[in-house]
Amino acid sequence: KDVPAVLDALARWSGEKGHVLEGRIDPARIGMSGHSFGAVTTQAVSGQTFPLAGASFTDERIKAAISLSPGAPRQGIDPGSAFGSVKVPWLLMTGTKDDSPIGEASPGSRLRVFPALPPGGKYELVLDGAEHSAFSDLALPGDRGSRNPYHHRAVLALSTAFWDAWLRGDGAARKWLDGDGPRSVLGKDDRWRMK
Repeated sequence: KDVPAVLDALARWSGEKGHVLEGRIDPARIGMSGHSFGAVTTQAVSGQTFPLAGASFTDERIKAAISLSPGAPRQGIDPGSAFGSVKVPWLLMTGTKDDSPIGEASPGSRLRVFPALPPGGKYELVLDGAEHSAFSDLALPGDRGSRNPYHHRAVLALSTAFWDAWLRGDGAARKWLDGDGPRSVLGKDDRWRMK
């Protein structure tokens, strides 16, 4: 319930005379992103359902989402039942070595999310050789390899195009994202797919 509380506060501050955020929040164009557990939180408030609990935490104000190191449901839950009703655009980013420093997430488990999403504005980037820390500025203890400097370039280009396309309604960004544009910022062994 922290996310709806923050969105409520942002809307309030945007309408508050003299507040530093006065008039700066467009409630019709809210996007959310997060890494690792932040990705799980992002998924929870942007369309994932929780079949065993019979719960949904979706906040309809969120119009698009980016999950860096996404999380598939555990305990034998079918990903299709968790992600099959996601309505807003999602961009998933992970790496071929993106295991978790805590928990049981593996590169393979992260790849179970995209196939379970319904078509329409869904994207997945898999960076070759990227570890869990590839989406941050700092390496984590336990990282095994050197960081690829081109990974941040791809993350920045794709996330910017995604936000521009789906929150700003930028047709050129959408055409680039849905066309051959992403290949221009990816390494030869990186994988990109959409539906």
